[in-house]
Amino acid sequence: MDLAFFGVQLLNGLQYGLLLFLIASGLTLIFGIMGIINLAHGAMYMIGAYLVYDLTFRLGNFWLAILVAVPIAIALGLIIERLFLDTLYKRDHLYQVLLTFGLILVLNEMQRIIWGGDVHSVPIPELFSGRIQLTDNLQYSHYRLFVMGVCLALAGVIYWVIRHTRLGIIIRAGAVNRDMVEGLGINVRTLFTLIFSVGVALTAFAGMIAAPLTSIAPGMGDSILITCFVVVVIGGIGSIKGAFWGAILIGMAETFGSVLIPSLASMVIYLIMAAVLLVKPRGLFA
Repeated sequence: MDLAFFGVQLLNGLQYGLLLFLIASGLTLIFGIMGIINLAHGAMYMIGAYLVYDLTFRLGNFWLAILVAVPIAIALGLIIERLFLDTLYKRDHLYQVLLTFGLILVLNEMQRIIWGGDVHSVPIPELFSGRIQLTDNLQYSHYRLFVMGVCLALAGVIYWVIRHTRLGIIIRAGAVNRDMVEGLGINVRTLFTLIFSVGVALTAFAGMIAAPLTSIAPGMGDSILITCFVVVVIGGIGSIKGAFWGAILIGMAETFGSVLIPSLASMVIYLIMAAVLLVKPRGLFA
């Protein structure tokens, strides 16, 4: 592996890891604060990708499609939380697993009814359709660099909100002791609705910006869900910092694993998770 090829894989791993962070950050907030095991989280990623595909085709503009699709994703999260999850907060996790697994089936079937079972794609926006020439034989996409920049910017915003705002204080307190937060007069139900809607929006947005980079296919969120659960477990449940570094670690491991040891690539992330849990049973930044 020469230096230029190594650099390309490093950038690919970073881009994939940052995209994983957008998905995993919503997952870790929903589970860490609300106590909800949301197995339908990956389906939101798929819905985001299909929404931007559909709206790009209808509106003729990728950026306008994202502006319309994000509020739709927020509304979807609000509806799911209010109609289905509101009664499950104090019940056993088994009820949550059964309900959110049912949501996977419902959302996957809705996707097939609305968009069919064909594989689709979204063209890369013309503004970022160019490539950077790294060597005579290697180039790197402007759009991938754009995705990295957007993910880093959102990571900075999430960190600032969690660490330096009143809402962030409430969220962190809710992750430690929900009953005490409610006892202080804070409307926990509204907080839960906000967190779930934002978590769904982050995941759907990740699907939207990933759409030009990948094939849009039925069930595309199922595999990403498992990877994001690994990220959350490695980083520590409820920890945004843990989700970030866990996502970067897994992104790099998957990228280099598929290049260096393709026969074991599917096992690499689970081996890393096992190694981390042996040393830090609650995750790196629990």
